[in-house]
Amino acid sequence: MNPIPRSVWFLGWASLFTDAATEMIYPLLPVYLSRVLGAGAFALGIVEGVAEAVNSALKIASGRLSDRVGRRRPIVITGYALSSLARPLIALATAWPHVLLVRALDRTGKGIRGAPRDAMLAASASAGSRGRIFGFHRAMDHTGAIVGPLVASLILFLAPGEYRLVFGLTIIPGAIAVALLFLVREPPDVRRVPSSEDHPALDRPVAVRLPRNLLAFLAVLLVFSLGNSADAFLLLRISDALGSATYIPLLWSAHHVVKASLSTWGGALSDRLGRRRVIAFGWLLYALVYIGFATADSAPMLLMWFLIYGGYFALTEGAEKALVADFAAAATHGLAFGAYNATLGAGTLAASIGFGFLYERVGAPAAFGTGAALAAAAALLLMLIRTPDQAARDGMLRS
Repeated sequence: MNPIPRSVWFLGWASLFTDAATEMIYPLLPVYLSRVLGAGAFALGIVEGVAEAVNSALKIASGRLSDRVGRRRPIVITGYALSSLARPLIALATAWPHVLLVRALDRTGKGIRGAPRDAMLAASASAGSRGRIFGFHRAMDHTGAIVGPLVASLILFLAPGEYRLVFGLTIIPGAIAVALLFLVREPPDVRRVPSSEDHPALDRPVAVRLPRNLLAFLAVLLVFSLGNSADAFLLLRISDALGSATYIPLLWSAHHVVKASLSTWGGALSDRLGRRRVIAFGWLLYALVYIGFATADSAPMLLMWFLIYGGYFALTEGAEKALVADFAAAATHGLAFGAYNATLGAGTLAASIGFGFLYERVGAPAAFGTGAALAAAAALLLMLIRTPDQAARDGMLRS
């Protein structure tokens, strides 16, 4: 097995520190919004849905731009820097619309950096190791999500109720993440998408189209993401069952221990068994967890399902990104990852707002049950799509 490339390590460490900063805030956000700022579940859905939609919509533009100019690192650095500067401003919020604005700025930075960074990761891996590389990067990201809540818990232990102090201190890991990116080298084989500058006879850029099977996968992914609401709702359900938010950061950290420990394995599993099979199994596991959240009537059961939930991420995050890279040509990886993340964001926006409405007006079981049904339907639809690794296996059998 080949070693992890140096640039992938630095990108991983940057994600670790960035996610540590993000996760110092995220598990506390439902409680902060509801108990400090007086907002309800519907407001939480708007905050998370709009934030993720802004994030994902920008990934198309930033990914396409990185394809056009043939350089990805400057765009990645810009995105990380914007998030690192915006994130601590939540400490100044006095009403939930202020949180919405800051979260949108934070996710704008994520939207700018996401697709070009994923394209850099894809350029650092062979087709047979993409799952492992993306899984490793997600493992580093989740390791940051272990550290962040633990740091937040320590701060709150020493200074009870000082949520604003926790939020303000996130500027430190954010600054470290940006500094690490200057050690990342641009992959040498990035190729620009041809444009009118390359062909003077053309008065507009050459049209770039994504493969039909990739578009089919994105359509199925949209079905899944319509049931994939913000994790904040799971935390809200657990905190309601516990009657306190004291241990929520520690639970969030434990959840990411599962993710971090299994993500590299999950990505590598898709290299061996095929992306489609592993992703479909992960989506079915998601459906099972949501059924558990819809039917569980005790805090211990909810805690168990929440830890199992980490397995869904391990099976799908690396495999989904590797599949996008498998479908698209290297010169259009930025656009392909942008479309992938935009699809997730569009679904998350609708899912979070709709989930918040159902949660508040009908009840948690109806909201979680709807998410489970959509995930199961998407898993079945995915099996109808022919993937590149499946085509290669079929060709080997015929030969």
